[in-house]
Amino acid sequence: MSMRTLAFAVCIALSATAAQAGSTGPDIDKVNGSIRLEEGQLGGDLETVNGSIYLGNHAKADSADTVNGSIELGDDTEARSLETVNGAISLGQRARVSGDIESVNGAITLERGADVKGKLSNVNGRIRTESARVGGDIETVAGDIDIGADSRIDGGILVEKPSGWSWGKQKNPRVVIGPNAVVTGRLVFHRDVDLFISDSAKVGAIEGATARRFSGSSPN
Repeated sequence: MSMRTLAFAVCIALSATAAQAGSTGPDIDKVNGSIRLEEGQLGGDLETVNGSIYLGNHAKADSADTVNGSIELGDDTEARSLETVNGAISLGQRARVSGDIESVNGAITLERGADVKGKLSNVNGRIRTESARVGGDIETVAGDIDIGADSRIDGGILVEKPSGWSWGKQKNPRVVIGPNAVVTGRLVFHRDVDLFISDSAKVGAIEGATARRFSGSSPN
């Protein structure tokens, strides 16, 4: 074998190894039943209709999508996007999502060091970040928003007005921007909210609400 042929063969082998190392695991598609990736396991697109999705610590997946079920990512996990209709979504410490996180009826929680490059959105359910970063907006209709201490939101906050008929007086969403938190975009409210902002927090322009400042770790 000539040196040129040998070099070509080595390049092909190295390319194949790199491709294999960077590839995701298999897609999983169910109708009924939960999906679970164990610690360090690789997955592709994870989809189920009736069931929850769980990624163990250090696991990676392309996406997680369910209709009736929660989505939970452990510590140091990675995914492209997360979406559910009826269920909560939670990210462990230092978990990373490169796209959006969406739930219709369910809470969204980001633990310390979690990083989401896209937006967080739901209709109903509390949205909470704890020393986490969000690259896009945070959007809700009826959910409370708690931007915990030292969190950073590079987009803004949007609370939409409910559509359709509603009976009786509706509870105002409670929006709290905690100590040393930063929200660089606009805070826009199309409905009444109870807005509390720490004295040490930094936020963009506020539209549609009057902020009440507080000191300490949380408002009274």
